[in-house]
Amino acid sequence: MAQVELDAIDRKILAILQVNGRLSNQDIADQVNLSPSPCLRRIRRLEEEGVIRGYVALLEPRLLGLGLLAYVNVRLEKRGGTPVSAGMKNPPTHADRFREAVRAWPEVVACDAMTGDMDYLLRVQVEDMEHFSRFMQDELLHHPSVIDVKSSFSLERFKETTALPIR
Repeated sequence: MAQVELDAIDRKILAILQVNGRLSNQDIADQVNLSPSPCLRRIRRLEEEGVIRGYVALLEPRLLGLGLLAYVNVRLEKRGGTPVSAGMKNPPTHADRFREAVRAWPEVVACDAMTGDMDYLLRVQVEDMEHFSRFMQDELLHHPSVIDVKSSFSLERFKETTALPIR
């Protein structure tokens, strides 16, 4: 995917929206010294080009009873994929089946494919250790493609941002 061309005003608009995505178009236009119509056109273009993926409300997990954050490294089986059945040109791999399962697990709030010893890094947000244990036993360790996991728990989060460093 090619990088999108951004001028100084586009970058200012993005920086403003990363701090407060609920600002009115008028407020944004005022901050970047544009009239509302050209400002709105720029925002729409950034949305259409996929630079702005969407708008969300960021929630506080602890206030929702989700006080335990775990990072789980997962290693998958590499051999013995699905046998080729009649008419199936590209049978699903272990990775395909694992990715499908991850998408269905609400406890997994982020998953990245990784380099190194492990294949995936999961960010898991749950109520407590009991909830984490149930998730591990009933879902993750039960998945047929998983051969090894290593878990670490967050003791304290002292920085969290969704803002990207736009220069």
